Amino acid sequence: MKRQVVSNKFHPASLAPRRTGRVLAVALMTMALAACSESGESGGKGQAAAHGGHGRSGPVKVGVMTIEPQPVVITAHVAGRVVAFKTADVRPQVGGLLTEQLFEEGTEVKKGQVLYKLDDKSYKAEVDSAEATLQKNEAAAESAKLQYERYKNLSASNVVSKQNLDDSLSTYRQAQADIAVAQAALETAKLNLNYTSIEAPISGRVGTNTANPGNLVTANQSTALATIRQIDPVYVDFTESSGNLLKFRDQIRKGGLQPLVGPAHKGHTQVSIQFADGSSYNETGTIDAADQFVSQTTSSFTVRTRFPNPHNVLLPGMYVRGTIRLAIDEKGLLLPQRAVSRNQKGDPVAMFVKPDGTAEERVLDASTDIGTNWLVTKGVAAGDKLIVDGLQKVRAGAKVETVAVTIDAKGLAVPVTKGDGKAATPAMATDEMTMDETPSATAAASAGAAAKPSPPQPRGEAAAATPASAKIGNAQGAGNAQGSDTGGAKSAARGAKE
Repeated sequence: MKRQVVSNKFHPASLAPRRTGRVLAVALMTMALAACSESGESGGKGQAAAHGGHGRSGPVKVGVMTIEPQPVVITAHVAGRVVAFKTADVRPQVGGLLTEQLFEEGTEVKKGQVLYKLDDKSYKAEVDSAEATLQKNEAAAESAKLQYERYKNLSASNVVSKQNLDDSLSTYRQAQADIAVAQAALETAKLNLNYTSIEAPISGRVGTNTANPGNLVTANQSTALATIRQIDPVYVDFTESSGNLLKFRDQIRKGGLQPLVGPAHKGHTQVSIQFADGSSYNETGTIDAADQFVSQTTSSFTVRTRFPNPHNVLLPGMYVRGTIRLAIDEKGLLLPQRAVSRNQKGDPVAMFVKPDGTAEERVLDASTDIGTNWLVTKGVAAGDKLIVDGLQKVRAGAKVETVAVTIDAKGLAVPVTKGDGKAATPAMATDEMTMDETPSATAAASAGAAAKPSPPQPRGEAAAATPASAKIGNAQGAGNAQGSDTGGAKSAARGAKE
């Protein structure tokens, strides 16, 4: 049997297969790293394009509105309380025992309607006594008159002295005065008797009763028996700051405003109110009067308005919010509230497009809200292009691509059709996606791209980059092929050696 001898002598050729395998492994790792790097670069570019193109993907697409002047009604939003048109406390004018209550609490009563009755026996007796006193005085006056006339005839023949004639005249005149006193006493007694029937001083709705039959009441007592309030129509007193009044007068003095309040417009200024729950009152009121002084404690003054209240919806003491039409600005500039935000200082700001196509942020003077808009008096001019859609994708100084939009009734920005000027249906309801492609369209485009080869894309766009998974797969395939060749070379070398 032939013995195989293994030589330990070093041969450089014996390391060739091992060295070749290491080189191939290093090559595979290098290709994989290159694929990951290109994939990350492609993904970063795609993300930059998806987030508004802050990198080198081009201008940001935004929706803009051209600000145009228009007539705007300037209103003031004020807080107020409902006040009864008339209020009267029911109190007894004479004292006595309360015998009857002739009304139901919370019902409507008419002026002169009897509400309470008092025990009137003593007052009837006073009337009878006053009548008797009057009759007595009338009889005494008649006797004094006859005596005076008799003395007057006798004095002509000097039968009665001048002194007796004067005394009879004085007695007669005193008797006439006593008649007048008795008549006044009788009238007072009759009034007191009538006061035992306590009547409603005004028409209106009577409140709760504070005294029941059997109670003893006194004349002009401090506690009212009941209170009557007339609430149709009704007053609403609003409180306004004196500073706002000065600002409003300054705007009128500068011109451009047509006032709707003042003596010339009394009874014509429209006022509307809302309740605490946000609902609106369906009747419109007018300004009735305004205080001519400012409170020293609150620096405010009161504006009194009048509202019809046929169904008694407005009750005295109720808190309401009012909107008063103050003036008309013939060239008002309105900005949608969705386009206005606040900076770190708390000032209102908005984004506009400059003539060079870049975005800029401006500080505004927007202190009055008109519906869903702000009335701006500073920081904007007619013809300015306001960014109303895509605000989260743009920064000051960035290049933008503008698309004309309008705001629909739901507050959404919708593109304007060039043909007839009508607005198209918005793609999405959010600010960020209104101007972008819809998710369904994006998915369909992706599916189409996967189904057929994509045409050559410009460099820098996300769609032009080769998917990272494909690159890694290609690298792995090449590595596997090269690995197979390496394995074959190793086997051939081993066989030749044997």
